[in-house]
Amino acid sequence: MKSLKKGSLVWLVLILILSSMFSAAESATAADSSATVVSDAQIATELGILQGDESGVGASYLNKTTTRFQAAILFLRLKGLEQEALSFKGTDNFADASQVWSGGQPVLAYLKANSSLGWTGVGENKFDPLSLISAEEYYKVMLEVLGYKQDVDFEFKNVLVTASSLGLGKAASAKPFKNVNIATASVEALGAKIKGQSKTLAEALVEQKKLNSDMIKALRYGKLEFTSKAQLGTYLVDGKGMTLYYFSKDSSDTNACQGKCLENWPVYYTDSLKVPAELNATDFGVLTRADGTKQTTYKGWPLYYYIGDIKAGDTNGEAVNNVWFVVKAPSIAAIGNKTDLGNYLTDASGLTLYYFDKDTPGVSTCSGKCLENWPVFYSESIQAPTGTKQGDFGTLMRANGSKQTTFKGYPLYYYINDHKRGDTMGQNVNKLWYVIEPAKFTGSITVNTRVKTTVSNELGTYLVDGNGKALYFFIKDEADLNSCQGNCLENWPIFRSDNLTVSGDLKKEDFGMFTRVDGTMQTTYKGWPLYYYIKDAYPGQTNGQNVNKVWFVLDPAKTKEMMKTTAKTYTIDISNFAFSVPELTIEAGSTVTFTNHDSIMHNAAAVDGSFRTKLLTAGESETVTFSTPGEYEYVCEPHRAHMKGKIIVK
Repeated sequence: MKSLKKGSLVWLVLILILSSMFSAAESATAADSSATVVSDAQIATELGILQGDESGVGASYLNKTTTRFQAAILFLRLKGLEQEALSFKGTDNFADASQVWSGGQPVLAYLKANSSLGWTGVGENKFDPLSLISAEEYYKVMLEVLGYKQDVDFEFKNVLVTASSLGLGKAASAKPFKNVNIATASVEALGAKIKGQSKTLAEALVEQKKLNSDMIKALRYGKLEFTSKAQLGTYLVDGKGMTLYYFSKDSSDTNACQGKCLENWPVYYTDSLKVPAELNATDFGVLTRADGTKQTTYKGWPLYYYIGDIKAGDTNGEAVNNVWFVVKAPSIAAIGNKTDLGNYLTDASGLTLYYFDKDTPGVSTCSGKCLENWPVFYSESIQAPTGTKQGDFGTLMRANGSKQTTFKGYPLYYYINDHKRGDTMGQNVNKLWYVIEPAKFTGSITVNTRVKTTVSNELGTYLVDGNGKALYFFIKDEADLNSCQGNCLENWPIFRSDNLTVSGDLKKEDFGMFTRVDGTMQTTYKGWPLYYYIKDAYPGQTNGQNVNKVWFVLDPAKTKEMMKTTAKTYTIDISNFAFSVPELTIEAGSTVTFTNHDSIMHNAAAVDGSFRTKLLTAGESETVTFSTPGEYEYVCEPHRAHMKGKIIVK
């Protein structure tokens, strides 16, 4: 069994080292932006809650999941008991203690000897130290750190409700639960009051001399937080829940809001700021306005309130005059505005993004010298700014293996002569390069986004786009329209046309639009989703024909209608430490409901990570939908050695 490695200094030494780091970080930030800005991740690191890996506490570490053993260490750290546990000499231990590094095994023995701490294992004298922890399990840990007892002050099934009543829960919806969520929940707990006391956990640890008082002052900084609405997604609010906005006209002049404008849109400013763990503190700064007042910025955008927002949760300033917008974060795209251009798409820092009128959806025709002047824009994830949809953004794989972000299928580029936010020097270059007005953009203004037929001696008649590039269908889409995922989509970019016209030998009614599981739209023919092939560089090429015997061009006269699979509902009972149906065969799109009938908690988690139910108490159920054909082996994580099953999706 793979063992955990010891990756950190002892707690006391770490506090002393990180205390000096914290002071240095404050000085550097203050000198750079006239304000001190720290994230919850930084606070958790500098307090020793997160100790990182060989590369420290960076983005890769924060995106890693957390195990039960790591969570137990954090629990002891917050209780001030870590050193006592590490030096424990007792020999009675859990049967699976050898799964962790030898220096950590005393911790498990300590937890077993001190069952009142609540870490009693998963049954059969096992702790299951390497299984992943859920939001429910970690907030249970935080409640216990604060002095609340399971089955006395709360039931496990209501743990998130109890946490919410105490002001905890910013990471409650996180699945899977990662180190970045550990930071959020832990910093929340440090600021919460201990049961029956007026002091916070942080204050108590200072009294116990487990923390230096200078190290917790960041908990009292002005703070920004995430909130969300279904129609807006995730956006920033201040510590009181009041919404923050950006002004698209600030893209070219950060003092664009003056006079009466500032009366309606007061500036937001604090000289000491705490931001969510998911955000980078260096993205925040301070603008000294023309009148000498200061204003907090995010990725260079000045932040404002709206006078029409009366209470927490109000977003009455959203899209006012189509130039004021909530601040979506973390964000990679935004909206700029100029009088002569109107709204246009930018990256999160306000640098203009362009499209090339020779490109077609999912296909970039810019290469070589062209790319030197028009560098590609790519982000692994994007939160769609107002006026766009999440499904408008996608990714294409370029011929050299690099990735590029697309908008409504069209590749996005920077321009080499744009040096600062607000520059739009690339607009109308060679009458081929243009900014994108999100609300009106439908694609190329010179290429007819149409489908027609062509003929070859080898293949006969088949479908091509308006430029003559071959369109393909995927045999496996017959069972599941989302069969092509991940690397498949990089090699087989989707074809999409929102304003489709067809040649006279085709019927418009045979074409439709299909919404993929990631929200992107794809054009279909007789129900078959249409694709390009990445190795078709020029019109007339059909390199994708018969690839792996599952990809083919479409002959309109021979293409069979899409067969629909009827989804069904299935149940699997969990009883006597076993799944009622060890191997179950179902149809794509079907659902399986897992119900626990044992008094001890169980769950069902795919070995490949594709699905995972929460830990189910007696009588609890959770339903999983299986959309993609394949074989899914799964286990009960607390009892993985003997509780296994398989679901086969046809």
